[in-house]
Amino acid sequence: MGKDKYECLRIENQICFPLYACSKEIVRKYKPFLDELDLTYTQYITMLVLWEKKETNVKELGEQLFLDSGTLTPLLKKLESKGFVSRKRSEADERNLVVSITDAGMALRDKALDIPEKMTCCVNLDPEKAKELYKLLYEVLSCVGGSTE
Repeated sequence: MGKDKYECLRIENQICFPLYACSKEIVRKYKPFLDELDLTYTQYITMLVLWEKKETNVKELGEQLFLDSGTLTPLLKKLESKGFVSRKRSEADERNLVVSITDAGMALRDKALDIPEKMTCCVNLDPEKAKELYKLLYEVLSCVGGSTE
């Protein structure tokens, strides 16, 4: 009798499952730190981009975060209601919505400064293995396309 034809359907043979489970568990580890900032994980990664760029359009933000506009629009409205970002139409092209970080949003960056270190302690992965994992995950992302539409 040959190999079980359903072998490919065993959960331990699915690369998607450990990726999904790790992602879910890591986001769960972030939650208490982000609760102190009144941010969700998705709001946090949005702020990471804005702390770096200060201003971007929604399309570029979505591409960088692998999020579609249906996810980004309510998220940005919420961040705007908290006073962390502002949204306005581009003067050059009214179809483009520009997102800018506010002074309050920039001030939040100092409060977030210790989150990466706290997460490093939570995950407790050897730094070399962490670098390798990071590299492999981005390799997977580039292979699957990472489309947001």
